Amino acid sequence: MKEKEIKITIRSCDVSELTEDEQRLIEEAKKATAHAFSPYSHFSVGAALLLENGKTVIGANQENAAFPSGTCAERSAIFAAQSQFPDSPVRIIAIAAQNSNGFLPEPVTPCGACRQVILGIEDRYGKEIRILLYGTKMTYVIERASDLLPLSFVDSSMSQS
Repeated sequence: MKEKEIKITIRSCDVSELTEDEQRLIEEAKKATAHAFSPYSHFSVGAALLLENGKTVIGANQENAAFPSGTCAERSAIFAAQSQFPDSPVRIIAIAAQNSNGFLPEPVTPCGACRQVILGIEDRYGKEIRILLYGTKMTYVIERASDLLPLSFVDSSMSQS
């Protein structure tokens, strides 16, 4: 039996340690939580993308009475960006979440479906996407989407011989 070791580094920092662009992006993600439609979970998530062309695109989770019909903040932002700027890769995504008590102290990570979509965009453009996960006590910094989903399924997975 062989082993495969997977090493992933996730840094934890204070928002003040991030670049100005990254701090601004986190603020945009926090503001985007106000656009969430979450009457069932009362859990509002906002995402903000910084594209290579300098544009920022936001998204927020949208719930539906038929639960599978809703969508997450990350996917709503990515799909909006791809619709508006299909030739511009995503450089950074910032994600923030709050409940009825306010923003969460610990960062929230993307669900599996969102991880797959973020990774698909990273793979599509061949450019790493930096991920910022905001919490009031700390922010996680992840250098690439593949670190969120190390054993992943991407386009090249379908062409293996």
